[in-house]
Amino acid sequence: MTEVTIRNLLAIGIDVASLTASARKAGYQVYAVDFFGDQDLKRVCRKSRSIVKQKPGRTCGRLSRDFKPKALLRLTKGLLRKSDVDFVLLSSGLDDFPEVLFELNDMVPILGNSPDTIKGVRDKTKFFKELKRLQIPHPETTVAENFEEARKKSKDIGYPVVVKPLATVGGASIRRVQDTQGLKRLSRRTRLFHGKVLIQEHMYGRPASVSLISSRRGTTVLTVNEQLLGIRELGQKEPYGYCGNVVPLIADKSVISECKDMAEKIASHFGLVGSNGLDLVISEEGLLYAIEVNPRFQGTLECVERVLGMNIVKAHVKACTEGGLPTIIKKPTACCVRLILFASRRSIVPDLSTFVEVKDIPLPEVVIEKGEPICSLVVEGADRDSSLREANKMAGLIFRLLQSCG
Repeated sequence: MTEVTIRNLLAIGIDVASLTASARKAGYQVYAVDFFGDQDLKRVCRKSRSIVKQKPGRTCGRLSRDFKPKALLRLTKGLLRKSDVDFVLLSSGLDDFPEVLFELNDMVPILGNSPDTIKGVRDKTKFFKELKRLQIPHPETTVAENFEEARKKSKDIGYPVVVKPLATVGGASIRRVQDTQGLKRLSRRTRLFHGKVLIQEHMYGRPASVSLISSRRGTTVLTVNEQLLGIRELGQKEPYGYCGNVVPLIADKSVISECKDMAEKIASHFGLVGSNGLDLVISEEGLLYAIEVNPRFQGTLECVERVLGMNIVKAHVKACTEGGLPTIIKKPTACCVRLILFASRRSIVPDLSTFVEVKDIPLPEVVIEKGEPICSLVVEGADRDSSLREANKMAGLIFRLLQSCG
C-alpha cells in the first residue's frame, strides 16, 4: 500500500479514548464507535457513537452482558451515513469475532492486519500448533466441547489447569482449576461448559507483554511491559482480569532480549503489520511462554507513547501504508503506570475531569455497577515503585470520592 492519502480515521473497540487521542495528535480527523462513550473520547472526536448512552442517574450497564460486537457494526453503519472515513483502527473487543471483522472490513478497510490474519492468530488451536512448529515455548492447550471432555483433557494435561472461554474480553471468566472437584464446582457455578472452552496448562510466573510495530520490512519492538492482572485492591473481581500495566518491565537484559526475539519471530511468521502486542509469562527461572497475540492497538498505548516520546498511530499508519518502521530515539528512562479502577459496589460517579491523571472519564453522576470499570489512571514517574505509589495514592483518593457520593 503506497501513496495513500488519509484524513479521516475511525477507531472501533470497547475502549478507544487513548487511541483516538493518539490519532488526533497525529493530525487526523477522528471518529469513534465504542462501548463506554466517555467524556475524553467525545472531546477529541468529530463524531462518535457508543453502546452506552451515559446520562446522570442512569446505569452504564455491564460489559459482559451489554457488549455485543454486532452492535458496534450497527453503530458504524449509522455513523458512516453522514461521515466519510478512510480507514478503521482496531482496539480491543473484536479479536475473536472474525465474521464481524470481515463485515466491518467490507464497510471500511481496516488499517492493519486483515481479518484473515487476525483469525489466524486468534484461533488458539492453530496458533499453538504453529508455535510448536516454530519451537516457541507455550502452555499446552486444547479445546473441550463439554464437561466430560474437559475433565479428560485436564487430567491429560495435568492439574492445575486454566479454563478459558474461546472469546474473552479483558481476562473475564478465566479460572484456574486445581483438581477434578474444582472442575466440577466450576461447571455447576458457571455457564463455561455450555459451549467450547480452552483447557490450558497453568504457567507460573510474571505476566508480561511486548508492544511492537511491524511491516513487510520487519519488526520494531517498542517496549516490554509488566501486566497487572486480578488486583482486588483496584476492585477487580476477576482473578485474571486486566487492571493495567507498567511500562517498561524491569527484568534482566537477557530476559528482555528474549522477549523481543520471541515477538519478532511470531510477528514475522504470522505476517503481522502495524501495532500489535504479544502476551507472555516469564517464569521465576527466566523462561518465556507465549500466551496470545493481540493483533491490534493495546491498552499500553498511552504509556508506551509517554515513555518513548512517540506517536503510535503515526507509526502504525506509516508501517501499514509505506512499510516504514519507527526508530526508537528515546530509550525508556522513566516509567509510566496505567491502572484501571473497578467499582467495589454500585456507585454514583463524581466529576473526575479535574484530575489530569484520570482517563476514560465517565459523565458525572452516572451509575457504575459493582465490578465494572470506573476510569483509568495514567501516572509517569522516575521509576516503577514511585510511579506505582503515586498511582495507588490517586486510586485511593478516587475510591474515597466514590464512597462520599453514596
